[in-house]
Amino acid sequence: MASRSRALLAAAGACAVAGSFFSGSDFVSSLIIWVALNVLMTASFRFVLLMGELNFAMAGFVGIGAYAAGIATTLYDLPLALALLLGAAAAGLISLVVGFITLRAKGPYFMLISFAFTEVLRLIYTRIDLIGGNSGMVGIFPPAYLARYYPTLVVLLVLLFLFILYRVERSDFGKILVAIRNNDQLVQTVGINVHLTKVWCLGVASFVAGVCGALLAHGNNVISPGDFSFLLAVYTLAYLKVGGEAHILGAVAGAIVLTLLAQYALGFGAYEHIFYGAAIVISVILLPQGLFGLGQRLALARRRPDSRD
Repeated sequence: MASRSRALLAAAGACAVAGSFFSGSDFVSSLIIWVALNVLMTASFRFVLLMGELNFAMAGFVGIGAYAAGIATTLYDLPLALALLLGAAAAGLISLVVGFITLRAKGPYFMLISFAFTEVLRLIYTRIDLIGGNSGMVGIFPPAYLARYYPTLVVLLVLLFLFILYRVERSDFGKILVAIRNNDQLVQTVGINVHLTKVWCLGVASFVAGVCGALLAHGNNVISPGDFSFLLAVYTLAYLKVGGEAHILGAVAGAIVLTLLAQYALGFGAYEHIFYGAAIVISVILLPQGLFGLGQRLALARRRPDSRD
C-alpha cells in the first residue's frame, strides 16, 4: 500500500510538472505559480506548527526573501540561482536571530510577537526608497531564456522543498518537534535544548518561506509592502485548516483547493469575500480534520472488508 501511495504521489508530481510545461497562456502560467507557491508557504507554516506554534511571522520572512532576491536581480544583476539563494538565506538567517530572541515566549504570546514582527517589517519597507517605498519594486524578471519555463522551475523547486520538509518531519528532529508540542518540559529533562531546537525549526521553515518569496518576486515581476502583510499568514492558516494539519498532503490539498476557489470567487464581484469566507467556514465545520482526514476516511472505508453475510 505504501509503494502504491508513493507511485500515485510521483505520478501527481509528474502531472504537475507536465502541466506547468505545457501551460500555454499567461493566465494559466500565473495561476500555476500562485498555486505552487501557496502550497509551499502552507507547508512552511505547518512545519512550525509541528512544535505547537502559530507563526504569523512567516509572511514577514516571505517578504524578506522577495525583497532580498529583488535587490539581487534589479540592483546587482545577479543570476537567478544566486538571487533565490540570497533570498532564502536572508530569511533563514534573520529568522534565527528573531527566533532566538522571541521563542522563549510560546502560545498566544509568540503568535502576537510574530504578528507584530510582520507588520513592523511591512512598515519598514514603506520607508526605504531604495526598494521603492510604498510603491514597491518593479522589473524583477527571470532571465529571458528561462521566462517560458519559469512555471516549470517553480513547480520543480516546490516539489523538491516539499520532499525535504517531509523527510525532516519524519526524521528524529521532526519527532523531537512533535514531542516539544506535546510536553516541552519532558523533552528538556532528557537533555535536549528545547529553545535551540525551536529556533532551528523556525530557521528551516523561514528558509523555505524565503524561497517562496524569491520565486514570487520573479513570478510577479512587481512586489510591494502590502503583499506581505499578516493577511498572507491568515490565508495560509486557512489553507492548512481546510486541508488538514495531520499530514503535509493536507497543506497541499488545502492550498490547491482554496487558491482555485479564490479564482472562481472573483466572478462574484462584491460578494467575493463572502463566498470565499463562507466556503472556509463550512469546510472547517463539516471537515474538522480537513480534506486529508476526509481522504483517509474514504480510503479506510474502501479497505474495510465486507461485513455482510
